[in-house]
Amino acid sequence: MADQLERRATRSSEGGIGETISVILQALLIALVIRTFLFQPFNIPSGSLIPTLLVGDYLFVSKYTYGYSKHSFPFSPPIFSGRIMGSEPKRGDIAVFKLPSDNETDYIKRVIGLPGDRIQMLDGVLHINGKAVKKERVADYLVNDGFARPQPVPAYKETLPEGVSYTVIEAQGDSSIFDNTKVFVVPPGHFFMMGDNRDNSLDSRDQSPSGVGFVPFENFVGRGEIIFFSFDYGKVLRYDSANRPIFEYSAWQVWTWPTQLRLGRFFNLVK
Repeated sequence: MADQLERRATRSSEGGIGETISVILQALLIALVIRTFLFQPFNIPSGSLIPTLLVGDYLFVSKYTYGYSKHSFPFSPPIFSGRIMGSEPKRGDIAVFKLPSDNETDYIKRVIGLPGDRIQMLDGVLHINGKAVKKERVADYLVNDGFARPQPVPAYKETLPEGVSYTVIEAQGDSSIFDNTKVFVVPPGHFFMMGDNRDNSLDSRDQSPSGVGFVPFENFVGRGEIIFFSFDYGKVLRYDSANRPIFEYSAWQVWTWPTQLRLGRFFNLVK
């Protein structure tokens, strides 16, 4: 009798473990399908899209918006070339793409130039197909300097020909290295990408081998849709003996959340 009870208990334990493993595998499969075909989380590691996106913003990127390429899948397996079920990016979209020079690094920028467009910067003013894009001065925007001290920089409302508006900042005025450029003619099947933080963005204006250059449609991963979490990595916890800022924390240190979370950015649409 005791042996029978022991065998039943063993079978029950083994069945419970098997069910648990099955549930975990199903959950992982569902997560993989969602990440591959629907939405992928993405965090902002740099300030190239300030003030639209800030360092520490976490957003969902829609994978289906532009269709699917090999870069829609983890590790970009060469299962096919080109794009299927594709819909081309629209001017003004915030899009994640693989850096063309290595096809591995994720970048996020704004779509400025479409295939066949002529793009040029003249004295800090964006020109598309020979026409200056409307640029209006707005209130200064505060950015942190190297010592985490807020400094005002010039900000402008830029409006693209299709009517999409957003704010750009010019930390170095209108005389930085990319404020005056040659005319860039966007090749077929490619796009011209720029950051909203115009003087601190590595984007399509840099045509060097290690730069961004023109981005092939195949390299697009998805379109930025909504910010679901935002953590301010730019706030100082303390200063050292030389009055230098110390940033010794992470998003996992929940005790810092009351002052580090940017609740006002939660669930904001990416525009």
